[in-house]
Amino acid sequence: MSGSIVEEYLARTPGSAALFERASASLPGGSTRTTIYSAPYPPYMTQGEGIRTWDVDGNEYRDFLGNYTSLILGHAHPAVVAAVEAQVRRGSAFAAPTETEIELAEEIRRHLPSIELIRFTNSGTEATMFALRAARALTGRPLVARFEHAYHGTHDTAVAWTPGVPEAVSSLVIELPWADPEGVERAIAGRERDLAAVIIEPVQGAGGVRAAPPEFLRFLRELTTRIGALLVFDEVIAFRIGPNGAQGRLGGVRPDLTTMGKIIGGGYASGGFGGRADVMRQFDARRAGSLVHGGTFNGNPVAAAAGLATLRHMTPERYDELERLADRLRSRIADGIARDHLDARVDGVASIFQVFPGTSLQPPDGLSPDAAMFLGLLLDGFHLAPRGMGALATPTTERDVDDLATAVLGRLGAMQAVAVA
Repeated sequence: MSGSIVEEYLARTPGSAALFERASASLPGGSTRTTIYSAPYPPYMTQGEGIRTWDVDGNEYRDFLGNYTSLILGHAHPAVVAAVEAQVRRGSAFAAPTETEIELAEEIRRHLPSIELIRFTNSGTEATMFALRAARALTGRPLVARFEHAYHGTHDTAVAWTPGVPEAVSSLVIELPWADPEGVERAIAGRERDLAAVIIEPVQGAGGVRAAPPEFLRFLRELTTRIGALLVFDEVIAFRIGPNGAQGRLGGVRPDLTTMGKIIGGGYASGGFGGRADVMRQFDARRAGSLVHGGTFNGNPVAAAAGLATLRHMTPERYDELERLADRLRSRIADGIARDHLDARVDGVASIFQVFPGTSLQPPDGLSPDAAMFLGLLLDGFHLAPRGMGALATPTTERDVDDLATAVLGRLGAMQAVAVA
């Protein structure tokens, strides 16, 4: 791999290069998260404050990813730090429940009226896994349906048809077309009585930050009710789009179960799933034949304290301000794309956005357009996801979004110029 962008990155990040080489001796791929790898290696971070982070070489970035949307208050927010520090001094984990766990459950239920009862997990992956298990247990049916380009974590059902997942597992998953009621009906035709649940991200993340049309969510609500299946909203990402999540914003559809993660942990490992009382009571250990749901760190008090501080800080006005800034960012990028006739587009919902470089672009260095934009933006001092996705946090200013828009347009323009030449 050679070329100006890559060579500049290599020259600026020798410390990250050394850590990546060291990590690769112990960790396959140099880390424990596939999603954060980018060639030639990702920057290794040492510190974060607000939306600013610093890597081991002292390079400063404005973080527009926030650990994949989970840090809605930015890094080291004073309210979160104070809550975590207080809890750590009292104890970080017990083989027993704590009041903080109850408070977080109550806070989430205030935001999501569809959740009558809730259980906590350590991740969004676990949340969707247990939600689907609960749906299968309640209905006695084996099949689940998900949508094309969906991301529901990394348990076997969520990554059906990939290496390591038995065909017997994959055969119990139906893939559905996005926002296509007739296509959905065709996909499940003849199998309705075997379908336990339909799971959907009301706002897809990995699928390109696209929101489901409210009328489509209403269709799914009617369909699942009619055939006796459960409707599951995966709001691991979407919960950040407003005080009442996606279900409060996109037509008011009430799902049977909701899965959560990201912001409910305030930067710490946490997830959750909840919904109808009759579904959730299957996990009540006081009942004969209850579903098993263990987890050494489920409801961990440190993560619960961080999540509680985060949700309490996020007033409706703060959600509105994040959306205003994100609209400003998307508008400035879209205007620049139109003005300069760039092969690219920008989409998003509320505080989430994604930039899509077009396939006609021809970046230097043998990189794909996505990879070139990601690496170029790192050199400009901005951190997004390698696929161009980002999310705003409350410390973000108008100057920050304007600077990012300028940088994005500059990197797209450079690739367009190469393509034209």
